[in-house]
Amino acid sequence: MKNQLARTLFSSTDGYAALVLRVPVGLILAAHGAQKLFGWFGGYGLEGTGQWLASIGLAPGYLMALLAGGAEFFGGLALVLGLLTRPAALVSAFAMLVAIFAVHIDNGLFMSNNGYEYALTLFAATLALAIQGAGRLAVDRMLLKRFGGASY
Repeated sequence: MKNQLARTLFSSTDGYAALVLRVPVGLILAAHGAQKLFGWFGGYGLEGTGQWLASIGLAPGYLMALLAGGAEFFGGLALVLGLLTRPAALVSAFAMLVAIFAVHIDNGLFMSNNGYEYALTLFAATLALAIQGAGRLAVDRMLLKRFGGASY
């Protein structure tokens, strides 16, 4: 049972494509999460983000800001490291779906109109990582060797 769970969580195809995808996507998500959580990079922090989320109907706003910011920041860092890649990618993909349908869908596709194209791109990338796993050069790979009883 333990080995099966480890293989489910940590196994991946044995290539570099996931690394090329997860590092920049993880950095982007972590930066967006830092805006929401800490007010870094021109963000509004938990208070400001929470007030805005409540104003668009995502209440309680502070909790929603904490959840969205946490998913993006910690999920993004996990993707960069390749740590628990599949769960981190799924949480991030869910956050992007919420962003698409709660914020951007009525504005159409294009970013120039605050549309959903960017959130859709991040959704597709994180969903691909959830399916594929971390690939090479990932903490998941070391964890699989340690707890899964097998290598890639």
